[in-house]
Amino acid sequence: MAGSEGLMEEEQREISDNNPLADAALVVDVQKAFVQGPSAVPGYAMLRSAVEVLLHKARSAWAPVIFLQNDGPAGALDEPFQSGWKLHFPPLSGEVVIRKTEDDGFDGTDLDAILTAFGVKDLVICGVLSEMCVAATARAALERGYGVLLPHDAHATYDVPAGPGSQGVPAAMAARAAEWSLGDEIKICASAREVRFKERA
Repeated sequence: MAGSEGLMEEEQREISDNNPLADAALVVDVQKAFVQGPSAVPGYAMLRSAVEVLLHKARSAWAPVIFLQNDGPAGALDEPFQSGWKLHFPPLSGEVVIRKTEDDGFDGTDLDAILTAFGVKDLVICGVLSEMCVAATARAALERGYGVLLPHDAHATYDVPAGPGSQGVPAAMAARAAEWSLGDEIKICASAREVRFKERA
């Protein structure tokens, strides 16, 4: 048993070593309604913990941290200026908050210009919802030539209800399917704890 545990640890180290060093963290729509209270995504506690790990790592390396904040329609969980719209993790001084109205965080925003100004080449993306804003933003980043790393435990979504001729899909499976839909260009690691950021002076 001890031998197998050692082998697993070695494999995990190799996975971590193969991940690119990230230049910045992009936190997608981690707003109060989605990660606390009765409307939160399943597994919200694990998601919050993973995002907290990424924020700590990025801040310790002085890497840029950029928050996307979705402006939902009237009556939505993320309707602007309502309690659920607020960011769960307060940005620190110098960290950027970009408000958006589309799934793709680049669409109609200054995100690309801000990343360019920071000299970002490789992004870590985390947040909600896996198959919507996270996937759309990750896909748009790949299309613009950014390297994208998506930690499996750092994004989440809701259960998918049953549809005509189909059964419902548990949230964890929907999140994994969202990863798969992004193709071979995206890099995925199991845990936020594996992510490393480039140190900035």
